Amino acid sequence: MKRSVLAAALGLALSTGTASAQEFERSIMTGGPQGTYIKIGRDIAALGAECGLKLNVVESAGSLENFVGVRNRRNTQFGIVQSDVLEYLKTFEANDPEVQKAVKGVRIMFPLYNEEIHVLARKDIAGVKDLAGKKVAVGKKDSGTFLTATLVMDILQVKAGERVDINPDEALPKLLSGEIDAFFYVAGAPAALFSGNTIDKAKFHLLPITEAPLLATYTPSRIEAGTYSFQDQPVDLVAVKAVMMTYDYDVKRNAYHRDSCKTVADFSSLIVGGLDKLKATGHPKWKTVDLTALPPGWQVGVCVKAGMALDYKPACKPQAGAATGATDDSNEEYLNLLKQRLKP
Repeated sequence: MKRSVLAAALGLALSTGTASAQEFERSIMTGGPQGTYIKIGRDIAALGAECGLKLNVVESAGSLENFVGVRNRRNTQFGIVQSDVLEYLKTFEANDPEVQKAVKGVRIMFPLYNEEIHVLARKDIAGVKDLAGKKVAVGKKDSGTFLTATLVMDILQVKAGERVDINPDEALPKLLSGEIDAFFYVAGAPAALFSGNTIDKAKFHLLPITEAPLLATYTPSRIEAGTYSFQDQPVDLVAVKAVMMTYDYDVKRNAYHRDSCKTVADFSSLIVGGLDKLKATGHPKWKTVDLTALPPGWQVGVCVKAGMALDYKPACKPQAGAATGATDDSNEEYLNLLKQRLKP
């Protein structure tokens, strides 16, 4: 990825700044109204509601805004982020003070599921390399879709005729009307944006993405036939991991940090304890969640591990536990706690 692309997107996200002090709330930053992130956020909020803990599900442009929101936005303890965004933030962190500032204190909550890289295009466009010279929507500049689309085309040395910075919700009607030739959308299949019968399978299709150079960064995946009404055949493509992020709150600092750490610990406990229910009744992507698939180079939050202890009780239980604020940065502790919580 070109450093200038990341800098522009990161600068845009950082410019939002930190909200002024206000009454304590709990929030998770997700994505657009038809994306998978917002469905996952609502599933987590439903777990909280059963416990009497209100969690606001906040729409956003996507991964990079979510990452910076966890770092900067008050009353925002959680955000869902693509792992390729995390990978490239880590790549630039060592030599870039701006990235160092954005990354400081941000931690892993849980690894989630793989998100497929959808590229919906006109039927006469056979693959990603055929996007050369075409008008392609790549997502808004503070979204994960934008960074992924940019990275994929840069790796494959595909030079689009025009890259249009609009989100997938805006891009779909423009594709259907012929204003653009294709658009990228990173979302866990099935993505609600593609539901219904508005997409004519005689005119549009999902592009296969199987080029070997992409496999150093992305995971091979497949969208099975019939996942979408316009898709009669399976499509082989690549995917990126969705990761739930949080912040390493310091319980010794002030009341806001203590309340936020307690929130992180509570929802850590609720998600691990309610994972079977999420898989049974939540978005289909919960069935593929692997909580051990930690992205390299990132540490699990201290408050997360506090909530995973066997004797921890969320605030909705008679005996409320307290986050300890311990300073162990090892992910081995997280994995050991996970084994204890999830053992048969």
